[in-house]
Parts: sequence; C-alpha cells; structure tokens
Amino acid sequence: MAVSEGANYAPAAMPKPVVKPGEFVFAAMHLDHGHIGGMTQGLLGAGGTLKWVYDPVPERLAEFTKNFPDVKVAASEQEVLEDPEVHLVAAAAVPSERAPLGIRVMEAGKDYFTDKTPLITLDQLAEAREAVARTGKKYAVYYSERIHVEAAVLAGQLIDRGAIGKVLQVQGMGPHRMGDPSTRPDWFFERARYGGILTDIGSHNFEQMLTFTGSDDATILSSTIGNFGNPEHPELDDYGDAHIALSSGATGFVRVDWFTPKGLRTWGDGRTFVLGTDGYLELRKYVDVTTDNGPDQVILVDSEGEHRIEAHGKVGYPFFGDLVLDVLNRTENAMTQEHAFKAVELALKAQEQAVELTGRS
Repeated sequence: MAVSEGANYAPAAMPKPVVKPGEFVFAAMHLDHGHIGGMTQGLLGAGGTLKWVYDPVPERLAEFTKNFPDVKVAASEQEVLEDPEVHLVAAAAVPSERAPLGIRVMEAGKDYFTDKTPLITLDQLAEAREAVARTGKKYAVYYSERIHVEAAVLAGQLIDRGAIGKVLQVQGMGPHRMGDPSTRPDWFFERARYGGILTDIGSHNFEQMLTFTGSDDATILSSTIGNFGNPEHPELDDYGDAHIALSSGATGFVRVDWFTPKGLRTWGDGRTFVLGTDGYLELRKYVDVTTDNGPDQVILVDSEGEHRIEAHGKVGYPFFGDLVLDVLNRTENAMTQEHAFKAVELALKAQEQAVELTGRS
C-alpha cells in the first residue's frame, strides 16, 4: 500500500510574534541546564524582549551572552528581581533549587518559567502551590518534549480534531545519551539534587499523557527504577518506567533511560505512540532511524489509510506566544497551573513508589 503524504491533515498556521518589541520583557537566570537556550529562543520568537541575564558562573554567562549578545548582565539575582520592567524570569537551575528560586521570583512580583522538572519533592510542590495562591503569579514549566517539538504540537492538533477518535492509550519513550560522565555536573548524579529519573525525564511524559488524553488526574499503577550500567554513580537511575490509569479512562506507559548508543546520530530516539478508537499516531520526534527523513515525523493510520506527515518547520511552537499573552492578560491558554503541577505530581509519586530493580537500598 502506498503511504499518503497526509495532505488532508495540514498543520494549523505557524505562530507569529504576539507582542511588539518592549511590550513583554523577560530575564534569564541560573543557567545550570542547557534548556535555558531553548526557553529563551521560544520567548524571543513570540516577540519577547530579553533584558537581563544572571548566573554566578562566568563560563555559563559567557556562553549565554555569546548566543544572546544584546542581553545585559546583572550583578546579582536581586538586580533582576527589583527591575519593575521585567514581567517574567526564565530559569534552568539545579532541579532541587528550582522551587525555592520560583518562590523568590513570584514573591518579587514576577511570573516564573522553569525548566522541567519544576521541583523534586512533594513538599516543594505543596510550597509552590501555596506561593502561587498567595502571590497570584504563574509557575510555568518548560515541558519541552511536547511544547517545543513540532511533531508533538501537530499530534495535539490532530487529536483535538478527532483524527483518531477517543484516545485509549499513550506510550512515551524517552531515551537519552549519557555521553562522558566526567562532563556532567555533580548534581546530575545526586538523588537529592536531581530527583530521580521518573521525576526528571519522566515529567515530560506524564505531561504528554495528561494532554493527549484530556485528563486532569491519574493513578500510578506501577513503576520501577534501576541502575544497570553506572555502578560508579550509585544514586543515578539510568532506567525507569511507569504504568498509569488516567481520569479519562485511558492508560499510559512511560520508559526513560540513559542508554542511547553511540551509533545513533542524535541524543535520543524519542517516540510517542497514541492509540485511539479510530486510528493511531506514532511520533518520531528527533530522528527517523535508518532514513534520510528529518525530525518531527508524524505517522497516522486511520480508516482512510496510512499517512506520513512531516511537521518540521510547518507547525511552530504556539505555547510561547500563548504564555506571553497569559502573563500580560492573566489568562491560562498556554497551560493551566494545575496541569503543570499535576504532571510533576504524578512523576513524583511514580518515583516515590518505584520498585528498585538492581539491588540498591
């Protein structure tokens, strides 16, 4: 059977800047994770104006200012937080420090946009929820594997249009490449600072399961973790999985790991599978192995046939424009606060109750 190009499933129009220069001012700080670059680019693409950057490590500042040369370097965190022009602070701190930083940002009257995982304990989650309620500010989260991947954006559009009927199950595979462990920061291997693999990488997948099924809650049915290949770093989880039942009646499964082989041309073969009553989707997010196809491949099978849709460069990232307007208009179109918190709550619970597979205490 010939494979259709999926012409009947054209993406929605590419997002455009939603504000004029200077209408939405933001800052970046605590650049511990490289995701801060994508977060910054997304906000700039939506029309945001990057005013400040702060980080205590000169090397990280140098790299950031090389990529964003128009930014001003702040002498301290406080200099950013005291600037009345700044609407939002984007940050990618060490995971254990993200919640305390977010609370400081919100108490200073700014909205907060953090890398995932947004926090690493249920106590921190309770504190963040209380601070949001008390300050009225936003604690937004960069769940990049959905909001900053065009295949995932298109999948959401297709599901919303009813292309596969009612969603019955979502499976997410999140393999990552470790690389040379000596190049990783100390916190990467310390459970009290990175939170565990299901808390960290897995939070992406719990967010996708909630979104693609239209659910507002879920129950963890089972979860496991292990350290199969890194005994010199006993606190590192290099494997994790979880099975959940969602409030919509669908189920979800996630597998995350640090075992991407050197032979793969990119850092991980991330894939998502979505089963519906009238069809199914497969997202080949970053690579379509053994082919010359680019990233962001969406495969749809429905009653009309087989369809391959290339989303790359055609869909864009509407989350960022929606977030900018949410900050300015005090709306919740990009992602509701409860959704952002529920995704990490599920990840934390899965991590907390996970069965250890490799004999660690």
